[in-house]
Parts: sequence; C-alpha cells; structure tokens
Amino acid sequence: MARIIGIAGSLRKGSYNAALLRAAAVAAPDGMEVEIASIAGIPLYDGDQEAEHGAPGPVIELQEKIASSDGLLLVTPEYNASMPGVLKNAVDWLSRPPKGAAAVFGDRPVAIMGATPGAWGTRLAQAAWLPVLRNLGARVYFGKQLHVATAAKVFDAEGLLIDDKVRSLLEEFMAGFATFVGAR
Repeated sequence: MARIIGIAGSLRKGSYNAALLRAAAVAAPDGMEVEIASIAGIPLYDGDQEAEHGAPGPVIELQEKIASSDGLLLVTPEYNASMPGVLKNAVDWLSRPPKGAAAVFGDRPVAIMGATPGAWGTRLAQAAWLPVLRNLGARVYFGKQLHVATAAKVFDAEGLLIDDKVRSLLEEFMAGFATFVGAR
C-alpha cells in the first residue's frame, strides 16, 4: 500500500483546502492511503534559531513522516495570486537539516491541488510551487490538475464535499497520482 502524506496549506479552522484534503483521503483509490499531516506549530523560519536550537520538533516529526512516505500531496490555497506564506514557510523548514531537502523531497512524487472561494481556482499558486519543488528535487505529478473554484458552493458548512462534478474530478486526480506513485 502506498502511503501519501497530505498537507493543507492553511491554518484556518474552516479551511476549504483542509476540506479538500479530507475529501482526497476518502477518494484515494485501492492501494493508496492518505495520511493527513499538519503544519500547525511550525514557527517562522529563523536561521539564528536553527543554528542555536536545531529544527523544531514539529518540523522534525513532519520531515520523518514525509521521508518515510511514498509521496506528498500539497493542497494549497492561493493568496494574492501566489502560494500561501505558512505553507512556503513549512516547506522552507522541511528542506533544512537534520533530514534536508534530498531526504524529504528528493525524487519524491508530489501532487498539488487547491481550493479557493474565488472564481479562478488556484492555478497561480500551483504554478508558483513548480520552481520551488523542482529546486528541491521533487518529482511533480503533471497528470490531471485540480483547481477548485467557488469553494463555498463545493463544500457544505461542515466541510463535506457536496459537488458531484468536483468529486469525480478529485477521484480522477487521485487515481492518476496513484498510478504516478506506483500504487496501482
């Protein structure tokens, strides 16, 4: 069974991206399990703090989870036509010692999807991630794309996916990523 670590790039309790990640875990095909991880508790990157104290516990824990996984699923919001700072900060920390970029990201299959209340989806945020992931040595999934727009109509008040078209697209995305990872 392929074990994928999924990370939502928002800290907001009612995050559409956290809802999309939960829906992706449900939509994972046979042979793939999505373990939801969190970036909560990861402080702002500070090289002085790293030099003095090393990587914080939440960073080391997440590094170990990703390094022992078969792939990574990033579910990214789009803030001001780009990636969210909290997720970029987490990725910056994850690329640092003790594990480092090669152990965490090197040749690791990574898929990107996202949701937004806006009408354009998360195309620009997903595009902004590509040079970062390329620089870290990740193997990015370029099969199906998923940019969920008008997320308030796609999820109910409890964060459950209620749009059948998006559910179908999500299932196709996850099936394609599973094939890319080698889970099928």
